[in-house]
Amino acid sequence: MEKQMQAWRENPSWVDQPPEIKVSVPKGSLCNLSVKVNVGLPPDAVYNIVIDPDNKRVFKNIQEVISRRVLVDEGLRQVVEVDQAALWRFLWWSGTMSIHVLVDQNREDHSMKFKQVKTGFMQKFEGCWTVDPVFIDEKICFPLKPKTWKEYCACTGGKGRVGSKVSLEQLIQPTIVPPPPISWYLRGITSRTTEMLVTDLLAEAARIRGGFSPERSDKELEISKEMLDESFIHNTYDIKERWALRRRTAKQCHRRLLTAK
Repeated sequence: MEKQMQAWRENPSWVDQPPEIKVSVPKGSLCNLSVKVNVGLPPDAVYNIVIDPDNKRVFKNIQEVISRRVLVDEGLRQVVEVDQAALWRFLWWSGTMSIHVLVDQNREDHSMKFKQVKTGFMQKFEGCWTVDPVFIDEKICFPLKPKTWKEYCACTGGKGRVGSKVSLEQLIQPTIVPPPPISWYLRGITSRTTEMLVTDLLAEAARIRGGFSPERSDKELEISKEMLDESFIHNTYDIKERWALRRRTAKQCHRRLLTAK
């Protein structure tokens, strides 16, 4: 991973794109979520963020980790029982919910599967995170199209950055599926909570990349923190409009940074 991180230190430039979030409704379920987003860090670095026992500091929707117990430890693979309180937010409403899951995390393929331990209000709450490599600077290799890290490293002279494609598949099935419009609101809560997770992941990746720049000033750090305060953005329902607002906010902060300098 160190070689890949060095490439990002030399060129930390990256623009986050909105996540692709698809919601389907299988028969008898509340919703099935499919999320894909590219992250400007190598897979190992992103995976470290996702499985970090202290990732409450990154993901704002984790209110409290009540307990965490390692059941299986095989080096690259661990099975962990986690009980935590999570925040949810949708339009003007917010609250907390208890999540008690078994997490099967495998660094070898950068996957993390989770499944609810006990059924209660939720009959099914399960899913899987996967992190796959993306060759960010593969245009340097044209007309070749590298298929392996070795080929990519060779054609870029070791300077090519490796990013990550993060995918999440999640199924939510309550014991009793409520009728509309309650089910619509619950799907909205689920979608928005997932988007919050992705936003926090991208923000942490940006913080790490920012640490690569020696000229990064206190003023810039202050403005970056301001960019993460998105309460007004959360009140916008459409995901594309929310991310457009984020980009406009980022541009305004960048202009203010140039003025400050």
